[in-house]
Amino acid sequence: MSEAVRPVSRERWLPAIAAVFVTSLIISNIVAVKLFSFGPVFLPAGTIVFPISYIFGDVLTEVYGYARARQVIWTGFACNLFAVVVILISIHLPPASIWDLLGSPAESQRAYSAIFNFAPRILGASFVAYLAGEFLNSFVLAKMKIATKGKYLWTRTIGSTLVGQLADSGIFISLAFTGIVPGGGIVSLIISQWLVKSAYEAVATPFTYIVVNFLKRTENLDHFDHNTNFSPIIWNARVSGERG
Repeated sequence: MSEAVRPVSRERWLPAIAAVFVTSLIISNIVAVKLFSFGPVFLPAGTIVFPISYIFGDVLTEVYGYARARQVIWTGFACNLFAVVVILISIHLPPASIWDLLGSPAESQRAYSAIFNFAPRILGASFVAYLAGEFLNSFVLAKMKIATKGKYLWTRTIGSTLVGQLADSGIFISLAFTGIVPGGGIVSLIISQWLVKSAYEAVATPFTYIVVNFLKRTENLDHFDHNTNFSPIIWNARVSGERG
């Protein structure tokens, strides 16, 4: 009797997952200029959507592996950079004489610039924090998956987020606000952002389970990074050993 043919693994949903990841990243940076109160804590509006990039970053690594996640992380970085460049160019375009959203073209221009103009220090801090946080998140999840033999998904989604979000919040707040906010305030900002974003991920764990289980079943993929090169600066698409 001939051996049964194993279903071919697919990546039909990878573009959609990558699109959600990149979109949530870009949106979070655009709305981050707005600060809101969450009880006694002040947070940027990007907090409501940025953790989604970590959730889908977990999904990418868990299902498709670190190499695919690395590609999407760099794609997100490039798309975000492109968005920033276009926004900065748009700020310096001369306002049309009929553009009177706030009573006059000059007022409209000032408001537009105030909202969308990126401070170089904030922008640089955001880019560095994003890369460090996302790559740490993906690396920790991949390593924990091997250590747990693919069991206990919640431990690695939450554990990797605790590491990744701590790096992201710590780097961003430190680079962006050192010398502006007192030292104690820096620590408070880092801890509050870290806890809120990590709690967001923990609350979303049931949703993560649903998405991961759906993708593993429909894509016939469950990647284990046994032989993966974890360098963040290469672009290899795949290594052998997709299933544990």
